[in-house]
Amino acid sequence: MKKVNVVIWGYGAMGKGIAEMLLTKKGVEVSGVCDLHPDMIGKGFLDFIDVSTDHDNVLISDDIDNLLKDDVDVAILATDSFTKKTYDKIVKVLSKGINVISTAEEMAYPQASNPDLAKSMNEIAKENKVTVLGTGINPGFVMDLLVIALTGVMSRVDSIEAKRVNSLSPFGPTVMEEQGVGITPEEFTNRLREGSVSGHVGFKESVTMIADAIGIKLDKFEQQMKPIITNVDRKSKYGETKAGNLAGIDMTAQGFIGDEVMIDMKHPQQIEPEMEGTNTGDFITIKGYPEVNMAIQPEIEGGIGTIAMCVNMIPHVMNAKAGLKTMIDLPVPRAILGDMRNLLE
Repeated sequence: MKKVNVVIWGYGAMGKGIAEMLLTKKGVEVSGVCDLHPDMIGKGFLDFIDVSTDHDNVLISDDIDNLLKDDVDVAILATDSFTKKTYDKIVKVLSKGINVISTAEEMAYPQASNPDLAKSMNEIAKENKVTVLGTGINPGFVMDLLVIALTGVMSRVDSIEAKRVNSLSPFGPTVMEEQGVGITPEEFTNRLREGSVSGHVGFKESVTMIADAIGIKLDKFEQQMKPIITNVDRKSKYGETKAGNLAGIDMTAQGFIGDEVMIDMKHPQQIEPEMEGTNTGDFITIKGYPEVNMAIQPEIEGGIGTIAMCVNMIPHVMNAKAGLKTMIDLPVPRAILGDMRNLLE
């Protein structure tokens, strides 16, 4: 049986991490890597990661069409955060009859913010008999799928609170830009007024996924953001900020039934949080019967978490019925320690 053939589109922090993890797995290989960075084009993908392997040093190309060949099973897209920005890329891959896994946060539940595009992707995927999935650590797992799974032991759910205190340090330049890392408080205020700062992308997707999964109808959704100002200079691999500027953003969101908060989300995230004594962690509190309280400390690391979700969902995406899928449609994610081909139906 041939190995599972994967193309990686986008070779930044996430793309490189996905490549590194794939190289440790059995029954899978990287057949192509696409990126537009001029310093990468024409060079081997192994030249940018630190892995000992006998895998072919596939050359990085800026021509995705040349990489989407008939024998490719899955393309992992690690390029964007928003459905609208990644839509054309996804459609291009689906139209070639190739399955897609996207790291775009909105793609975790695209029907929440982009129902028309979600419908279109579902139809195109079905026409080409392939599957498209958006996933990651959050959205995709901690503040939605894990919450949903915990409600499975309850007879009544009265309210849900999910809180993730995490470090942005493992993420790449795109996330640093979205989180405003390094900008001044004045610039944050201006960008907030203009709508050009994103903060955490995916609250609406997570809240809607939870509501749909447990069968409730929310009356409204709201979200807020405020800056996290550092008192010391901080530097991570892809981000840097000076004292008095932003280290990240504190995001909150609520899903309401009537005037009551049914789903409450809290998500402060920043680079190098430990430099000012912030302990990371993931916390879920579900009121009802029986009450459920979960705490994971420190946080599930965001970088490797997103990478692992993408890699570990490959066989489930390949096995799925054609169409747009979300994490509540597919088998539970799990680590793949054996040959990935053994999980294929």
